[in-house]
Amino acid sequence: MARAAVDRVFERRLAALVNSRERGALAGGRRGLEREGLRVTPAGRISAGPHPRALGSALCNPHITTDFSEALLELVSPTFTDNASLVKYLGDLHHFVARFLGEELLWAASMPGEIAGDDEVPIARYGRSHRGQFKEVYRRGLRTRYGAMMQAIAGAHYNYSFPERFWPLWAELLEARQADTDFISARYFDLLRNYRRHGWLALYLFGVSPAMCASFMQGRSDAELRPLGPATLHLPHATSLRMSDLGYRNRNQAAVGVSVNALSEYLRDISSATHTVHPPFAALGVRVAGEYRQLNANILQIENEYYSNIRPKRAPRTLESTGRALARAGVEYVEFRALDLCVFEPIGICADEMHFMEAFAALCLLRGSEPLGASEQEQLERNHLLVARRGREPRLELEGAGRAVPLRDWAASLLDELAGVCELLDAGAAARPYSHMLLRQRDKLADAALTPSARVLRELHGAGVGHAEYTRTLSGQHRARLLEPAGHDPLSLATFSAEAAESLLEQERLEAADRGSFEDYLARALGPGFA
Repeated sequence: MARAAVDRVFERRLAALVNSRERGALAGGRRGLEREGLRVTPAGRISAGPHPRALGSALCNPHITTDFSEALLELVSPTFTDNASLVKYLGDLHHFVARFLGEELLWAASMPGEIAGDDEVPIARYGRSHRGQFKEVYRRGLRTRYGAMMQAIAGAHYNYSFPERFWPLWAELLEARQADTDFISARYFDLLRNYRRHGWLALYLFGVSPAMCASFMQGRSDAELRPLGPATLHLPHATSLRMSDLGYRNRNQAAVGVSVNALSEYLRDISSATHTVHPPFAALGVRVAGEYRQLNANILQIENEYYSNIRPKRAPRTLESTGRALARAGVEYVEFRALDLCVFEPIGICADEMHFMEAFAALCLLRGSEPLGASEQEQLERNHLLVARRGREPRLELEGAGRAVPLRDWAASLLDELAGVCELLDAGAAARPYSHMLLRQRDKLADAALTPSARVLRELHGAGVGHAEYTRTLSGQHRARLLEPAGHDPLSLATFSAEAAESLLEQERLEAADRGSFEDYLARALGPGFA
């Protein structure tokens, strides 16, 4: 069967950029990373200890915080205009954190190791302030609604915005009147739709969770799962169990439809979900015996509860929700959320992945992007699930434009289109990092054995150990590398120490400054119209 149809709109737009006055207009976009990772004991069990005080306040430290669990670290970078600087910062930050974990390890994989059940995943604590209580109650709600084990899954979120100088040029090439907030938001939604269409390619190329500890499936079953080594289950051709229905895909949100056809439609649907009572959640209780079990009984407690593999974002002001921030000033950047932790890298992500996501963001922006209908959205969900569970299966076919298309043909067409984007991003650089990255992705497509998911299964089989022991060994190796003093910037380490100390003082100031009741704070934080 022939390859997927060539996107003529993309070809014309790429040619216009190549022939424009600013061939380097795509280069230098701002990017940052949020890396999650479980703190575990030397035996590989989730840590029951508190967030290390030397790392500062999880509530107030902008770069070292926690996600759902007290044991689930989240390391957040500032933004950079190149990937090399981002990688350097992440290396320094991980080195700093490793120094204060004692004997604990930072779990290398997205899927947790051996786990007894929900009680082994402690909810994050943020102190006595109203802001801290809000964050903790939100997490209690997640636990009440979905259980805690799913929340122990970790990933990497790549945040990206196009350079400011790109937008006036793009508006001119599209014959738009001006590159204002509405224009930029609309173009980011072009990207969002196309990522929903083609984002499965990132799962194939970089998915690295084809296996998991059998304990994660307690109380559940799946007829396709097969044993692989001690206490380990896998799917033979899986790329990312994390992004499958066995992992972080929330079945309870299957009926939550959020449009990405326009910012107004996105905000409408998110608002509906955060303001509509869901009877099953109401039955669980909101405040029981004087203690909050969840923030409210709505379909979503807050916007962030909606899980998506990509989100439009804008940094919010104090007490401003993400939705209100977007409504106020439009889309500032996009957050790619479907990336597994790279188990082979101490910082959880590799440079090739960063280069790919940047180039892929540009491809999704430049391609034609018609509105998504309900039937196409369902088709795209099926494609993502197929690639997550069976992506390396020979002759696997996906659904595209009403017909079956071999994954390899469709992926090859996308990689062909990426070649021109990579040339623009290399912008004359002698090392040509984007073009060389692309060559390695073509190799993975030609030979699925070169994908990281295949490598994990190969190494698991060769070592004769289970997922938990395999990951524990990798985590120990990463710890040793991270603790090596050479190559780390002393000024950065001093800055991290100062930020940690200041964050503890900031938490004390917040707790001392609180006035009124938590209920009053909750009403202000959630905004009008919440049940």
